[in-house]
Amino acid sequence: WTIFDQIVLDPDLIATVPTDQWFYTGMDTYIHSVEAITGTKKNTFAEAYSEKSLEMCREVFLRRERSDPKSDELLMVASYMGGLSLTYSEVGVCHALSYGLGKVLHIHHCIANCIAFDKLEDVYGEYVDEFKTMVKERGVHIPQGLAKEWSEETIDAMAEVAYNLPHMWDHAFGPDWEKVLDRERIKGWYKRM
Repeated sequence: WTIFDQIVLDPDLIATVPTDQWFYTGMDTYIHSVEAITGTKKNTFAEAYSEKSLEMCREVFLRRERSDPKSDELLMVASYMGGLSLTYSEVGVCHALSYGLGKVLHIHHCIANCIAFDKLEDVYGEYVDEFKTMVKERGVHIPQGLAKEWSEETIDAMAEVAYNLPHMWDHAFGPDWEKVLDRERIKGWYKRM
């Protein structure tokens, strides 16, 4: 990645984005923030940025109308703050699984995150419940039952991609992550999707 001298946060750029795409992209922000504060690498900076980003995501996806221009402004800033949270922390289980979906099946990153996060109650608990409330509130479609169409070879390939992201597993489960995580557990998560 590159550090820029300046960035532009222009909410007008997303004003006409279709609702599903707007939601999937916003959830990447939400998931960044959740993963940043629920892992072993978190610190006070990550918590501060994540908590504010999550607060803004809740405002956007649970309280404001999609047509409210303030929603897009809040989402832009939430996205920026969610990104900053990762400069002090790391992503975890959801992003590792998402990368498997993207690499093997070419599913776009933000929707892949939503597909994975939707099935990670055992990892992210109340955050997944809140995510599902946001999905329902916005009437957004999260693909379901995909694993029925996947071969064992496809699931194996995705699990291999995900397993080979040790920095994410270290953040999610600590330095001894290999004692609690193997490829079979990863395949189990994919089979829920």
